[in-house]
Amino acid sequence: MGIIDTHAHIYAKQFDEDAAEMIQRAKDKGLEAIFMPNIDLESVEPMLQLAKDYPDFCYPMMGLHPCDVKENYEFVLEKMKGLLQKDKYYGIGETGLDFHWDLTFKEQQKEALKVQIEWANETLLPLILHTRKSFEDTFEIVADNKSADLTGIFHCFGGSVEDAEKVFDIGFYIGIGGVLTFKKSGLDEVIKDLPLDKVLIETDSPYLAPTPYRGKRNEPAYTNLVVEKMAEVKGLSKEAVIEITSLNAKKLFGI
Repeated sequence: MGIIDTHAHIYAKQFDEDAAEMIQRAKDKGLEAIFMPNIDLESVEPMLQLAKDYPDFCYPMMGLHPCDVKENYEFVLEKMKGLLQKDKYYGIGETGLDFHWDLTFKEQQKEALKVQIEWANETLLPLILHTRKSFEDTFEIVADNKSADLTGIFHCFGGSVEDAEKVFDIGFYIGIGGVLTFKKSGLDEVIKDLPLDKVLIETDSPYLAPTPYRGKRNEPAYTNLVVEKMAEVKGLSKEAVIEITSLNAKKLFGI
């Protein structure tokens, strides 16, 4: 059983110079698959190229990131819906809400999220959620609009045990990445009290690199560091953490 990185933007420009080497490093570190959430129209082509170059290893998803929701979001979503029907995708996202940087399009972010929840309801693909400074709002919209069978991931989870239990109660998973290794994140105390049957491993590459690479470019090979920290926190072997979280991912994405 290999590690599955359930959230990595490896089509980003930060990997233009060494994409092949980065993929090889991931394989050398025991990764079995990388799931790629989309962010905007421009990212679709390089994402699909990686999926074509590395079949059964790089898996694409379709969505509009909340930070990329602008005046023309309805046009962009219409284009994406057409693309969703053309190729095979494994999830809807990255969608959600981001209230950290700019609240100019706060209401439009909410509308875009609702549209993408509807896509997920229709396609039965998992929904990939971004919740920066917006967990409660995102959770409420998802809980109110999801179909009974819809599942997905609250990616880059940084909430409390109570928040995680709310996520589990509606049939969703939480994604845990490099933040778990940060000294003062407090995420280790949260994870310690949670069952791993709804937990997934991710990097959010090229962002949020784990210690000791914090502040540098992140990449899927660094999932090993997240797994090691999770094993330490849970009092489990690294192999057990990999087996549980990767089985979770395979069940969620249907691979």
